Amino acid sequence: MAAIWAPPPCGASTSSPSPSFIHSRMISSLTRVISPPCVFSPEGLLRSQPKSWRNRRFSSVAAAPFDFSPPPIDHDVVDTAVVAGAKVSEDGIVETYDNDDEALYAADNGVAVVDLSHYGRIRVRGEDRVPFLHNQSTANFECLREGQGCDTVFVSPTARTIDIAHAWVMRNAITLVVSPVTCKNIVETLNKYIFFADKVEIQDITKQTSFFVLLGSKSSQIMEDLNLGDLAGQPYGSHKHYSVNGMPVTIGVGNLISEEGFSMLMSPAAASSVWDILLSRGATPMGSNAWERLRILRGRPAPGKELTKEFNVLEAGLWNSISLDKGCYKGQETISRLITYDGIKQSLWGLYLSAPAEPESPITLDGKKVGKLTSCTLGRKESGYFGLGYIKRQAASEGSNVVVGDGITGKLVKVPFLANQRPPPPGSSA
Repeated sequence: MAAIWAPPPCGASTSSPSPSFIHSRMISSLTRVISPPCVFSPEGLLRSQPKSWRNRRFSSVAAAPFDFSPPPIDHDVVDTAVVAGAKVSEDGIVETYDNDDEALYAADNGVAVVDLSHYGRIRVRGEDRVPFLHNQSTANFECLREGQGCDTVFVSPTARTIDIAHAWVMRNAITLVVSPVTCKNIVETLNKYIFFADKVEIQDITKQTSFFVLLGSKSSQIMEDLNLGDLAGQPYGSHKHYSVNGMPVTIGVGNLISEEGFSMLMSPAAASSVWDILLSRGATPMGSNAWERLRILRGRPAPGKELTKEFNVLEAGLWNSISLDKGCYKGQETISRLITYDGIKQSLWGLYLSAPAEPESPITLDGKKVGKLTSCTLGRKESGYFGLGYIKRQAASEGSNVVVGDGITGKLVKVPFLANQRPPPPGSSA
């Protein structure tokens, strides 16, 4: 049972959360004491308290996991960003804080925080939710327990990639985080595969929730400072529920782009407080432009770029998201054949580039086409350029020099996201 942290009584209200936010059946099991100046209920999160408060240790009380059903409240983190001078798109996405290089440096060497509330969140409920997702995606959900999580891939029947989903297994639901461009399609596809007798409910909760990620080698230190250090060192996808100003926040290990860092799911009403707390603890804000640069530099495939109908899930290198020994699921037959008969024809690589190149540009080696570019961005500190591209296996080796498009030179390199994938030993069969 998850622990909810609460401070000692300090003359505050002990009223229960609204049933519209936390399911009414959970209220009887939730004990919390909220002090008006308190921000987070764990210790160390009291940015407005007297100094004597900041060294107090708080007791934990048991509570049922939160069931996110918040009302649609305006997401005011964007308003705060605008006041701070950030540039915001017409869709309300913070594009940049005019600190992209600083944010990238923090993601590598310190702590950065990104508001990814434009990413899709899908809640899968019902008694049959586990076998349903087990059959509709590549991961083994039947081996996961409450409080655990994983990455899974939605694929076509021929194992062509649709998207990577980050999944949290909660007591009453499984929450999926997916890319903005695929959320609607995934919801529609999942609903299409619910049969009459299936006890499964699919709900898009993107607008009812906010989602942040913490990046960087020192993100665990911030968690320790906020008395949330019990998550540090836990397996990827592990998550727990906490309280901020009496509102639930789920925090998980991993940040979509790597297994270090953390992810945070909350009500929009709690988002501004959480954001301010993270910045006050030294996190550098990162906009979507820098996030996209980081995605390419780290090598995480994205829908419409590396994840398309043209490439299968094994060519994309998503081994950690695939179960090779579970029962029948969509795309399994193709995946099994590819592994058994060594049928993977190309693989995804990083490329150092001498100049910017357009995605879809051909990649050649010794005058012969061996692949194509899928993404391109500025390198770190605006020095050079970096891309991702698929290269034929027989032509691909680290350090190989290639030509991209019309005379742009490139050098093949491994990228962290793909280097951390764990393929089966040679000769294994699915």
